[in-house]
Amino acid sequence: MKKLILLSCLLAIFTSCNNNPRYTQDSEEIEIVKTAINDYDYQEWEKLISHYADTAQIFYNTRSKIFSPQELIVFHKNNDASFSTRAFEDENREYEMVEDNNGKTWVNFWGLWKGNLAANNKQIIIPVHITYQFIDNKIVKEYGYWNSAELQLELQKIEAEKIESEPEDDTEDIVEIEDIEDIEEVE
Repeated sequence: MKKLILLSCLLAIFTSCNNNPRYTQDSEEIEIVKTAINDYDYQEWEKLISHYADTAQIFYNTRSKIFSPQELIVFHKNNDASFSTRAFEDENREYEMVEDNNGKTWVNFWGLWKGNLAANNKQIIIPVHITYQFIDNKIVKEYGYWNSAELQLELQKIEAEKIESEPEDDTEDIVEIEDIEDIEEVE
C-alpha cells in the first residue's frame, strides 16, 4: 500500500511538471527582440519592421494611438531629428519571456535609452519598458512605456531660446512697393 501511495505521488509530480516553462530568459523570441533593438539603435528601419507581422499594432505611452510597422519608421525618424546620437545602453538591458494564463507569449524588455540633443548636446537618459506579444515568431503587439517629460521640457527650452535669440521683426518701418504705388496715385 505504501508503495502504491508513493508511486501515485511520484506519478503526480512527474505529470504535473511542464517542459514548457512559463518564464524564461532564453528563447527565440528574446533573440528577435534583441535583434529588433539593435536594428533600432543602428537605424536599420527595414530590418526592424521585418520582425513585425504586417497587421502588428504598436502602442507607445497610450492605448488609443496605434502605429503600424510602416508608421513606426516615420515615428522613429521624427524623434531622431532632435538628436545627434541616441541608443539603448548595452549594459542596462533586461529581457524575459512569459506565457500568460491565456497562452499568449510576451517578451518584456527594460533598458536605459540615452540620447544627446543636437541643439545643445545635453544628454537625456530615459528608463524604458517595452512588452512584445509574439505569434509564430512575429511581433503582433507592442506596448512601450517611458517618461518623456525631461526631454519635452528640454526641447521647449531650446525652442524658447531660439525665439529669444531671433531679431525682432521691424516690419512696421518697411514700406512695401504696393504702398508706394498707392502713395503716388494719391499725389
